Amino acid sequence: MANDEMTRLNEDVFAAVIDRVALEKNLRQRGSNFRRSVGARHAHLFADVAVFVAAEQLAQMQAVIAAVERVAALPAWSAERSDAKCKGVFFGYDFHLNESGAHLIEINTNAGGAFLNALLLQSQAGKAFPGGAAANDQLEQNIVEMFRQEWRLERGDAPLHTLAIVDEQPAEQYLYPEFLLAQQMFEQAGMHAVIADPAELERRTDGLYLGERKIDLVYNRLTDFSLAGYPALSDAYQRKQVVLTPHPAAYVRYADKRNLARLTDAGLLRALGVGEATIAVLQQGIPQTRVVGADDAEQWWAGRKQWFFKPLSGYGARGAYRGDKITKRVFEEILCGGYVAQKLAVPGERLVSVNGETAALKYDVRCYVYDGGIQLIAARLYQGQTTNFRTPGGGFALVLSAECGRALLADNFHFMVIDHHRIPAVLFRVVHGQVGVLRELDFIAAMLGIHGDADAA
Repeated sequence: MANDEMTRLNEDVFAAVIDRVALEKNLRQRGSNFRRSVGARHAHLFADVAVFVAAEQLAQMQAVIAAVERVAALPAWSAERSDAKCKGVFFGYDFHLNESGAHLIEINTNAGGAFLNALLLQSQAGKAFPGGAAANDQLEQNIVEMFRQEWRLERGDAPLHTLAIVDEQPAEQYLYPEFLLAQQMFEQAGMHAVIADPAELERRTDGLYLGERKIDLVYNRLTDFSLAGYPALSDAYQRKQVVLTPHPAAYVRYADKRNLARLTDAGLLRALGVGEATIAVLQQGIPQTRVVGADDAEQWWAGRKQWFFKPLSGYGARGAYRGDKITKRVFEEILCGGYVAQKLAVPGERLVSVNGETAALKYDVRCYVYDGGIQLIAARLYQGQTTNFRTPGGGFALVLSAECGRALLADNFHFMVIDHHRIPAVLFRVVHGQVGVLRELDFIAAMLGIHGDADAA
């Protein structure tokens, strides 16, 4: 799917309209308890249409993710020392897509929405949409296997009995329906699954408990990544009495927003031993990011319209501001510290029909990633400065691409950047040990003009 075709489809309000009857049927099939959880406040949970993505954009997102993973794996990248063996489930790499390419705007280590997007994808399986969905063929099985793999990395062949999905006041969370979906999926796979507030957990001499049930693994949906406010969970994790995924060390290595500033600092990356091919991919795919300081107040204010300001400790776009929208009062608060600024990368647009009127919605694209591999790509449609679930016609959306195909994200499929013996960098694919050039990805090498030495990272 070339860029022109993608643009045409995204401007067509009748292209890939979601089958609401099929979606409702799927919601009801999950049981009355789950269906009741999707209430009036979830009217805009699922978008009315799918989003179309070009092959070049898919390839660039793959390349940026691979580059970040290579850098984050360097021992010198993070001073955080952890002996956790598990990788961390559901990393979210969030991109804005526009005519100049794919732009990574954020990395999350507890990205929400995967279970809901899996439901959406399954509900539309009978629809004949242009292009293929960007997801593993057996997505639900792969999700369950991911959690089993996390357990095996920490506990080997020991049986996994009980898994807890943990968040503050879980029943009050907007994505509580997703917790119920996860619980169903785990129980269908033979595990006992519970949903709990961290305050309900108790650490005992032999482990972490919810009431009289011992917890083996915690699926961590908390947004306090330090665990400082959850003594029982933190203590059990530190004492290795429970497997926690994702864990605090993953946040420090990947999701701390200051990492975006480091990933766009070519000099720092070279000092760490990162190769030129990787640096070029990061420079092309991540908007310049800087830590905001009061020393440059005049410069920041004069150039504010070029930047998007994000709090270091924020999540879900809370406290984030477009520079051209901020007041002097808000700017003074930003200068007090705790913010990064990222060069504006405008999101893509998708036209939808809302009550018979055409509306232009923005969208971002989230790649759900485990251990460097993409499991699922979904979009979020919205109006306003940041993503939300309050926009008519908006919400979680399928991502479709003609060239994507399910094979692109199949098991045992990985991308590598090859740049040695002074030959142009090319993206290769490895499928069950067989290496071959994926021709539609050659554009990255040409676009970046990479003809450097062997890439050290």
